[in-house]
Amino acid sequence: MSIIVKAGKAGKRVLKRFLPEEKHPISYTRRIERVRTQQRLVAMTFDDGPMDLPAIPDKFQGRALTDVLLDILKEYEALGTFDVVGDTGENYPDVAGRTGQADWGGVKFDHYPDINQDERGGAANNERLIRRILEEGHQITNHGYRHILFGKKPFVYGKRSYLEGLDAAVADLSRLHNLLRERYGYEMTMGRPPHYVDKMAGGFSSYDVYDQLGYQYMAASFDGAGWLPVNRGSAEETLKGEVEAMTAPMAKILAANPDALSGQIIFQKDGYNMARRTPVAFGLKKQLELLRRYDYKVVTVEQLMAESPFADVGREDPDFEKLNQLQKTRGIVFADNRLRLEAPMTWGELSMLLAPREEAIGRRVQRLRETGAGAHPCWGAMDWCAEQSILKYAMDPDAPVNALPSEFFGTETDFTRRSVYRAFRG
Repeated sequence: MSIIVKAGKAGKRVLKRFLPEEKHPISYTRRIERVRTQQRLVAMTFDDGPMDLPAIPDKFQGRALTDVLLDILKEYEALGTFDVVGDTGENYPDVAGRTGQADWGGVKFDHYPDINQDERGGAANNERLIRRILEEGHQITNHGYRHILFGKKPFVYGKRSYLEGLDAAVADLSRLHNLLRERYGYEMTMGRPPHYVDKMAGGFSSYDVYDQLGYQYMAASFDGAGWLPVNRGSAEETLKGEVEAMTAPMAKILAANPDALSGQIIFQKDGYNMARRTPVAFGLKKQLELLRRYDYKVVTVEQLMAESPFADVGREDPDFEKLNQLQKTRGIVFADNRLRLEAPMTWGELSMLLAPREEAIGRRVQRLRETGAGAHPCWGAMDWCAEQSILKYAMDPDAPVNALPSEFFGTETDFTRRSVYRAFRG
C-alpha cells in the first residue's frame, strides 16, 4: 500500500503538468502551504499526536515520542506546530489493517497512536503533553477530534467511514476546539483536514468548515517523509534508510539553493509511520542540524504568517501593510493564498471585497443547503451587494469589472486588483 500511496502522489505531480491550471476562488479560508519572505524562516508541523508511547526503535529510555520531539526542538531552539487529534477511542467497532498499508491502524477509522491503544494518544488523554507543548511556546492546530475523513477518498481509503456533511465536520472540530479552550485556555486558529480530504457531501468542502470556525487551512509545501516506510532488511538498515529518506531531499534542495525552504511548511508525524516505526525521532535532529547549517530559524506556522500571510506578496511590496490589514476582515485572497495583484478584478471578486464576511459566508451556505450544489463561491457576497444596490443581480461573477462604485473607490479607473485594493475606502 505504501507503493500505491507513493504512486498516487507521483501521478498527481505528472497530471499537474498537463492539466489546465486549477482555478481558485477568492476565499476567507486559504490553503497555507508557504509564504513569501526574504528571510530564512521555515515551519515544522507534526500530525496526529500527542503520543504517549515510546519511539520504535526505542533508544530514549521509554520516553513518550512527543516528549522526544519536544526535547529535540528545545535543543535546537526551534518551535513546532502540533496538529493534534482529540481522541480516537470512539472509532469502534473496527479492526486493524495490515502493517505497511495505509489502513494499518484501522479499516473503517484511524486510531492514534494505534488500534486498541487510543487512550495513549490525543489531546483529551494527554494533558501533560499538551501543557508541555504550550508552555514551551509551540502552536497547536486542529486535526479533528476523532480524525474522521470529511468526505470520500476511494483510491486509498475506499472502506473508510466519513462525516455526513458540513454540520458533522463543524461539530467534530468544534469539540476539539472547545476542549483546547476550556481545559487549556488555548484558542486554535488553523486546521488540517484528515488525509487532506476536501470535498464533502452537499457541495461543501473543508474550506466551508474552516469558514465556520474562522480558521485558516494549514497545508504543507515540503514532505518531511517520516510517515512512509522504507524496508532494507535488518532493523538498523531500515532505520538508516528511513532517516535518509527524511534528510537526503532536504540536503539536496538546500545545496542547490540555500533559500529554497524560505517560507515553507514542512510536514511530519507525531506518531508511527505505516510500518509502526518512528523515524521522525531520529531524522528530526538531522533535519534541524541541516537547517541550522543554512542559518534557518524554525518557527510556528502562526509566526511564519506574521512575517507575511500571502504566498506571492511579501513585506517588500509597497502595498503590503494595507493588504495585510484588508485580509483580516475582507475577502481579497484566493484559496491558494495568492493575491495576483496585476490581474483584472472580476465582479465576484469585487463583491467579496465589499460584502461583510458573515453575510458572504452565511448566504452561500444557505444557498448550498437549499440546492445541494451550484452556488458560485462568490454567490453570497454578490447576493448581499445586489440587495444593497451596490451591484446588480445580472452581473456575471467571472466577468472583468468595467466600473467601480464611487462611494468606495472615488474616480479610480484602473481595474487591476492592486489598484482596486489600493483605492478601496471601506
